[in-house]
Amino acid sequence: MGLQKKPPFSGQSIVPNFDTFFIIKRLSENNENFTNVSPFLVEKAITGSVGIVTSTKLMRSGDLLVEVASRKQAQQILKLNSLSNIAISVQPHITLNTSKGVITCGRLLNLSNEEITQELGGQGVKDVRRINIRRDGELLPTKHFILTFNTPRLPEYIKAGYVRCSVRPYIPNPLRCFKCQRFGHPKTNCRGTLTCARCAVAGHESTGCTAVEKCVNCQGQHTSFSRSCPKWKQEKEVVSTKYQKNISFPEARRLVKAQAPPDGRSYASVVEKNHPEYQTTHCPHCNHVVTMSNFPSSSKSPEPVAIASPSGTKNKHILPKSSSPTSAVLPVSQDSSGFTIVNRKKKPKIASKTQSANNNQ
Repeated sequence: MGLQKKPPFSGQSIVPNFDTFFIIKRLSENNENFTNVSPFLVEKAITGSVGIVTSTKLMRSGDLLVEVASRKQAQQILKLNSLSNIAISVQPHITLNTSKGVITCGRLLNLSNEEITQELGGQGVKDVRRINIRRDGELLPTKHFILTFNTPRLPEYIKAGYVRCSVRPYIPNPLRCFKCQRFGHPKTNCRGTLTCARCAVAGHESTGCTAVEKCVNCQGQHTSFSRSCPKWKQEKEVVSTKYQKNISFPEARRLVKAQAPPDGRSYASVVEKNHPEYQTTHCPHCNHVVTMSNFPSSSKSPEPVAIASPSGTKNKHILPKSSSPTSAVLPVSQDSSGFTIVNRKKKPKIASKTQSANNNQ
């Protein structure tokens, strides 16, 4: 018998993955990109070289993002030096070809990251980072690990030897610039002005600042790095949507913005504000039931209506004339003095059948 192959740490055989996302850059002395290149020319050149791919997109930088459909296409696209007569360079995308997940396993607490990475390599794990916590000024290791996989889709679980560990998506905190305190970019790529993270005043750092706290992003009475900031919570939702749905940040931001209510208000609060409140009152003169509303009216003030008194006395102006024959709603501006609020209207008692029979006799 030949030499038996050593199985991976999980005891399972894993088919090696391949990169599916590639960036095509244009090589030009004038720093030209694909912005002004015909999309028909690009599509025909890519299809003629590697076949029909899954998707081709023009990035904001002017480069092309190509998603291939097979391992053969991934191997062919890396060999391309030109599209039609345009010189290019092709390289795998840095982040779209990988994914990060979190596992919790107490049996790995005393093992090093290097050993875990080596043993889990057969399951597509290319990097392992342990989550540490700071307590009393000292970093303490935990049983939580961040695994980087060489595939854009996370597996449901991995097996550390005989231990099965569920894999959940890793959702990092929002990226905040330490220079301008805005979200979405690091300090190295910042073009903004140095701003204090404590008082939101430009021109100095937050070290040693004792001014009143103010947030740069929402103008609230807290620091720019506070997790109670509504802008921070919104960015956290964007990051969560991005990693859970495996989409780009612009797409995730559009989804979150579409689901959020306008001006930060909930649907219930908007309906409550626009919905009128009604009150039932009794007219002190004729004991008629009148329904009044606090909903503002844009119509003109109605004129009073003269109602004849049953006792034959002179007519009195009691109720205003409504613009609609079936409406009994008064505007807020109408004077309701002299009216009594009815909290609960009792139904009149109905005489029993026995009393009715006795009366008939």
